[in-house]
Amino acid sequence: MEFRKVFDTIPDQFDKFRPRYSADLFAHFIKEAQIGPGTSVLEIGPGTGQATDPILATGCDYHAIELGEHLYAKMKEKYGAHPNFQIVNDDFITHDFGGERFDVIYSAATIQWIPERIAFPKTLELLRPGGTLAMMYLIGDYKAPNEELYASIQKVYDAYFKPNTSYQDMREPFDYRHATDYGYADLVRTDFHGTRVFTADEYVSYCGTHSDHMVIPEPYRTKFFEGLRSAVLAAGDRIEFWDTYVLYLAKKR
Repeated sequence: MEFRKVFDTIPDQFDKFRPRYSADLFAHFIKEAQIGPGTSVLEIGPGTGQATDPILATGCDYHAIELGEHLYAKMKEKYGAHPNFQIVNDDFITHDFGGERFDVIYSAATIQWIPERIAFPKTLELLRPGGTLAMMYLIGDYKAPNEELYASIQKVYDAYFKPNTSYQDMREPFDYRHATDYGYADLVRTDFHGTRVFTADEYVSYCGTHSDHMVIPEPYRTKFFEGLRSAVLAAGDRIEFWDTYVLYLAKKR
């Protein structure tokens, strides 16, 4: 299976456990990109809508393109009744948008799966002059709030985290800061912050949505997830994350 499609095998787990993004991030993004009724917006790889609701709620003309057929079906199930919602099941890399152009294009931890030599030129072409490209992702820190638990979890990783392919090898190198190398202007990074707390079972389910964790082979896979569960249970059945939500905004001249 193509690694970009690995998430498509767990649509319900992905929908339940993948993190949503900061309300403050969306408020800033919507204001800066001037999203509202009449704005044409394209979301690349929405998954099951982790970054969809706040944008759809603006009343904009929302479009999405989703590679995974099961994720696409989940999006249709959740949002298909909205009159301003449109989605296609196709590969952004090869999809022919014809003459369609957008005021805003955005991605929540998806554009990094597309080679930047394709992602940046194609989004630039699809944007109207003055349009906005927005790219967001999450950095989750569970070391600072749980140092002893972090050390226990690292022992589990050292012993059993043996995926056949590493995350770095799953995709071409991608750097959000390279947008300006392809013609974008006014690239600005803004960080937002939040927290999450999981039980042991929730944490294991969340880790099971990470692409490189999903491809751990047996006999390591079962021992790995059992080890994570045991570590969190031993720490009081609680693990906290201090999250940084990163937003890059760039403009087409």
